[in-house]
Amino acid sequence: MSLSRWPRAWLAACLAACAVNAQAALPLQIDADELDQAQVQATLQLLDEAERRLPPAWIQALDPGVTLGWDDLPAQVHGHASAKRLQLSRDLLDGWMARAGAAVVDDPAARAALTALIHELAHFYDRNQAGGLSKDPRLLELAGWQVSPLRLGLRNSHNGFSDRSPDAYELSAPAEFMAVNLEYFLLDPEYACRRPALHRYFSGHFGWTPPSNACPTTLPYLQAEEGEPPLLELDPASVYAIDYLLAKGNDKPMSRWGHSMLRLVVCAPGRAPGPDCRLDLSHHRVLSFRAFVGDVQISTLRGLTGSYPSRLFVLPLDQVIDEYTKVELRDLRSVPLRLDQAEIAALLERAAQLHWSYDGRYYFISNNCAVETYKLLHDGVPRLASAPLSSITPTGLLRRLQDTGIADASVLDDPLEAVRLGYRFEAASAHYQAMFDIARNALGLPQSRVVEWLALSPGERQHWLHQADQRASAALLLLEEASLRQQELQSYDELKRHFLGRGKAAGKAPDIEAIRDFLQSGGFMSRPATLLPTGGYGLPSEEERLLLSQEAGERVAQMLQQTSDLQAEARRWLSPAQQAALQGTEDNIALLGEQMRRLHREQGGLQLN
Repeated sequence: MSLSRWPRAWLAACLAACAVNAQAALPLQIDADELDQAQVQATLQLLDEAERRLPPAWIQALDPGVTLGWDDLPAQVHGHASAKRLQLSRDLLDGWMARAGAAVVDDPAARAALTALIHELAHFYDRNQAGGLSKDPRLLELAGWQVSPLRLGLRNSHNGFSDRSPDAYELSAPAEFMAVNLEYFLLDPEYACRRPALHRYFSGHFGWTPPSNACPTTLPYLQAEEGEPPLLELDPASVYAIDYLLAKGNDKPMSRWGHSMLRLVVCAPGRAPGPDCRLDLSHHRVLSFRAFVGDVQISTLRGLTGSYPSRLFVLPLDQVIDEYTKVELRDLRSVPLRLDQAEIAALLERAAQLHWSYDGRYYFISNNCAVETYKLLHDGVPRLASAPLSSITPTGLLRRLQDTGIADASVLDDPLEAVRLGYRFEAASAHYQAMFDIARNALGLPQSRVVEWLALSPGERQHWLHQADQRASAALLLLEEASLRQQELQSYDELKRHFLGRGKAAGKAPDIEAIRDFLQSGGFMSRPATLLPTGGYGLPSEEERLLLSQEAGERVAQMLQQTSDLQAEARRWLSPAQQAALQGTEDNIALLGEQMRRLHREQGGLQLN
């Protein structure tokens, strides 16, 4: 070494020694080789800034033998933690030194240096006996490395929580997830609001909490219900109970074992949480994992191969009851779960995280509605993580919930009482059959079952309508309306097959793009994160919620208008047979309506001007 370098080397050595004394609580040695006085001083300031922000338990657990060095690292690599050396990119030192008096968190270059240091210190802490966070099952659950019922409790290697991520690097491995999130835990005062469960986890682990902003008391969910705001702000304190909601299976391969959902018993505004909240059906919501089908009618093969996204939808209970009992003719059973208020709040918080961040793949066997619901319960409520709930069928999951005492199925013991209290919603098939029996007895219809009657063409049914008295006409009117609704849904599926890439008519219509836009316009409801600008993460902030209310409101209004426009134009794209069936059913409805009014007048009924 030349004599000319001794003063610098001596000064660097002194500064490094001072660093050890000044940083006794943060035991890092500074590699002062090739650093001048200003660079060493800047390094000390960076360490001071990090020490000020680190939890005391973290500092105490660090290995005193680690050396901090500024090295030439590959592009896009800010730091590296080896066995005894913490490497930071030399470019970060330049950025740290160039800050012009601004607060560290407000200066991107300065923040980058501090972030990289905390990130690599997190790796050293994780390797310490006091750390081990990246292997903690609870952190893995919160992070998105979920258990799989088909892998005997082993975790999936893929993390599906890809939306609303602060840094995609966190999804590469649990250790990187831990380090990235500790960055935000220490440096972002909004972290407690954006990722509240992780914030509580880290605070509990360290016994220490960084400065944080005040958070909203509500959880945001996107909904598309006419007459309701598109952004549902749900206060967990208003949820009296959560039920396991099971739709009975039917003959379709994808629905044979039923469908798993969770029912949120939300109290009406002004009502104190209690059993009476079960009467507030219009306020109840349903959490439902579904295969989002944005292209064509659902395919069993594609469902087996995971070609469909698995998303968490938030739906009004009224809509779910109507969909299953009146259209699909399936019973619903609502079984209360034994959860305390804190567990209800934790489960709702996890559901909100899934709603905004989760983009999974739907497999009819290995990752269906039952598996997704099981994972939500497992990850959302720590007590349930140890319960043997894993199941690949909705009925199997209910049985396991009952066996472990988590679900109270006694509410179903008395069928009539269960219907009266809202624990059972019967399929409309029994009601339709009762209406048909009225008409059959009055008219002597040759069919014995309502399905046989509805299988007739509208013209064949119309032959009998003229002979119906007022009571039989009312019964037949209800059946014609049910038939029309089913036909409209079938027609919608037909349009999907035609205009979304697989039907022979695809690409031939002059307004094909408009139709495709309509059929795909509901996609944002399954993936609400797409409504927000990039840059945010986790649960939407208060500012983002204002943007959501406006953007979602406009999109929902557009979707409703598109629905109206399509209904006016869609029939010309249906087959002649479908057009005839729809028109014939509408004619039957009009005939019965006029017939009932005529019979009412003839019998001296009250007339309104």
